[in-house]
Amino acid sequence: MKKAIFTFSLLAMTVIVMAGGIVTNTNQSASFIRMPARDATLGIDAAYYNPAGMSLLKDGFHLSLNNQYITQTRTIGSSFRMSNLKEFEGGVTAPIFPSVYAVYKKNKFAFALALNPIGGGGSAAYENGLPSLENQVAIIPASLTAGGVPTTKYSLDVDFEGKSIIWGVQGSAAYQANDIVSIAAGLRYVSVSNSYKGYMKDIKINPNIPAVKAEYNGANMVKATTFFSDFSAYLLNVSGVLNGTGQGLQPIITGGGGAVLLSNGTAAGLTAAQVAQLQATITALGGNHTTMTIAQSQAFFFGASATYATNSTVMAANSQATKDMELDAVQKGTGFVPIIGVNFQFSDNFSVAVKYEHRASMKVKNETTKDDVKMFPDGDETPNDMPSMLAVGTTFAPISKIKFHAGIHYYLDKNAEYGKKKGGVFVKNSEVMDGNLWEGAVGLEYQIFDKLLVSAGYLRTQTGVTTLYQNDISHSLSTNSVGGGIKYMVTPNIGLNLGAMNTWYLTDVKINSITVAGTAIHFAETYDRKAMVIAFGVDFSF
Repeated sequence: MKKAIFTFSLLAMTVIVMAGGIVTNTNQSASFIRMPARDATLGIDAAYYNPAGMSLLKDGFHLSLNNQYITQTRTIGSSFRMSNLKEFEGGVTAPIFPSVYAVYKKNKFAFALALNPIGGGGSAAYENGLPSLENQVAIIPASLTAGGVPTTKYSLDVDFEGKSIIWGVQGSAAYQANDIVSIAAGLRYVSVSNSYKGYMKDIKINPNIPAVKAEYNGANMVKATTFFSDFSAYLLNVSGVLNGTGQGLQPIITGGGGAVLLSNGTAAGLTAAQVAQLQATITALGGNHTTMTIAQSQAFFFGASATYATNSTVMAANSQATKDMELDAVQKGTGFVPIIGVNFQFSDNFSVAVKYEHRASMKVKNETTKDDVKMFPDGDETPNDMPSMLAVGTTFAPISKIKFHAGIHYYLDKNAEYGKKKGGVFVKNSEVMDGNLWEGAVGLEYQIFDKLLVSAGYLRTQTGVTTLYQNDISHSLSTNSVGGGIKYMVTPNIGLNLGAMNTWYLTDVKINSITVAGTAIHFAETYDRKAMVIAFGVDFSF
């Protein structure tokens, strides 16, 4: 049986992205949830979506407070026939997902501060583990059986939780150059925190080899680490016996009897009982003694002894690999994102806005408390970039009560590094992607009366990753999102935004392979999610 290597595959984990790129959130206000085409907005959340548009706000101080309640279910399917489980579900929740914007506008200038979870958010809990964990244990019975130890069952206790949050604090300024053109510049400070907690313990199997110990009779579920330790000792003992048998033939060989056929061993000084015992042992070990000389039989015993010693070492390693394992690690890092924007206000009814966010080149550093799987060495660093992003949006109001919105976001993922590995080495995303992710959004707002506005919109997200990128903990899926809601003006200076959005993810399939007893077994792994968000926001203008 080959050595089993158990690992937690948790690198580059992104917990929640309702809308946005692979690591970037664009669902940054309640107004976005009720109408997800905000790229040319002239509302207070322009501090994030259209910074140049802030210069067209009314003079005074503006404040927008928003929170979203997000739920997401991740379902990973596996067709691996040796696994007890075929579906693994992870629950993700973010009851607090706040966005805060403060803008001061005076004449042609506007200045803003923004605080929001620009990436990640919430926590993902997998109470039954994942295929990458389950499969490592599922192959043990077949591997043992192929090695001559009939085994049919396994069990384990596995659980882990991952949390990821990237906070953004942004300062920006806008200037109205003329009646048509406004420009803006800003800088966002981002702070990353990823945490991973989990365990894989109490791995059990039902080996049938009573020669090692009576309880290993195939009927009992026993701890794998204990069995492998006992099996290692048993094999080492057998190795010693075989080596001793070979050593016992040395005096006969030294005396010149090495060339005598083992079947004629009595002529070289062996007793008939000794010859019979040696022949029976060789047969039991899979050898053919009929044409074997005494010297050849000694070599056979020495070779068998070495094989048993090697297998003993392998079983000892398996004992270590199947011990209870825990993981408790945190990754932290920081970076900066320069931002520029321009707004073209061609008329009161038609505008176009452009925003460009530069890449934040970042690494996160491990702060590890427990790492039995040796995946997060304390102090090691992992790439955790946020990509450049270009956003273009427009608004058009054919009549006073109706306004159409549209926008597109293009993320330069291929130029960034998200901590993906190829051949054990961190690589740029261009090694695991064949295109950049993009989003397209359309929306409609209808002013029912002065105080009440209703809105709705659609957002399409198209990922550009290849199957090399996808795994059961970190994968990117294309989505369709529909949102809707209302804005109600309590007073001329206080507005309430309420929205809801549902996101449907397009299932992706990856074909994986695991080698068991020298045979490659192919199986499908499917990735699917569903998500829902409810948002509430209050806008103040003074």
